[in-house]
Amino acid sequence: MQEGPGEAKEDGPELAQGETAGTGARAGEEAAPGVRKGVEREDQGEEEGERKLTLREDGETGYEDEIGAQELGLHGLEATLIPVLAFEFISLQAFYEKLSCPEKYCGLIFTSPRAVEAVRICLEDTSKKEDWKNCLREKWNTKSIYVVGKATAGLVTELGLIPQGENCGNAEKLSGYICSRESPSSLPLLFPCGALKRETLPTVLREKGIALEGLTVYRTTQHPDLQTSLSNYFLQQGVPASVAFFSPSGVKYCLKQILKLFGDFIPQVKFAAIGPTTAEALEAERISVSCTARSPTPQDLAAGIRSSLQLESC
Repeated sequence: MQEGPGEAKEDGPELAQGETAGTGARAGEEAAPGVRKGVEREDQGEEEGERKLTLREDGETGYEDEIGAQELGLHGLEATLIPVLAFEFISLQAFYEKLSCPEKYCGLIFTSPRAVEAVRICLEDTSKKEDWKNCLREKWNTKSIYVVGKATAGLVTELGLIPQGENCGNAEKLSGYICSRESPSSLPLLFPCGALKRETLPTVLREKGIALEGLTVYRTTQHPDLQTSLSNYFLQQGVPASVAFFSPSGVKYCLKQILKLFGDFIPQVKFAAIGPTTAEALEAERISVSCTARSPTPQDLAAGIRSSLQLESC
């Protein structure tokens, strides 16, 4: 499932032996919250013939579904998407009021695509959109706009803002990056986040004396069709070679159902994580993680999954 650095998210999907693939939750970071599932395909020249790949997406990492599927295809894998998470946006009026006062902050932090989407929703009103274009956007661009991951950075750019830190990949690295650029100040960084955010980033900044003002702008819930989608996948496709998770939330809502459906076949499945936070969530459930993507991108996830299926490790 997905993981958004700094939030309950972070990280993409991968395969093994170039024939089977795993499910991975990803952050929507882009597109509807969801998961990728595997589909059967024939691999010429392989003794085992058909392989299945399942990628579960959270809708939190920010990769477009087709991008991840195409990347897996380049590695000889096929992906099917299954919705895993749903999102409810909250406190948007309070959020817009803060966005309207950039002079009160030294910058913004976005650790998931959903937090960026909250800004977009705030600006749906015509008058607010005009205020943003004519004044607020430029004021914010005089400050630091920190992001986790390239997917989130892309969405921030669409708002007309200039992101930095996208290569950090997770909250821990981003917090170190922020500390290297910010000095203790009376002005806080504005941090729109999800209800399931991890405390890594706030803790590090607090220890360095960097003020942070967090605001919960969305809640994560299980997608209403998740159980049915997983059951249908299992009945039609069987057990996938690999399952990739894109966030701790994906692990929370999906893992137990997967374990129940796959039963005794679980040892045959390679579990992949988009990043270290997601890997920790899997390990906390006593799941052996065959692969953790080196960075939260479809490319690294696909390479890792393929490697794990071929070499038993990433």
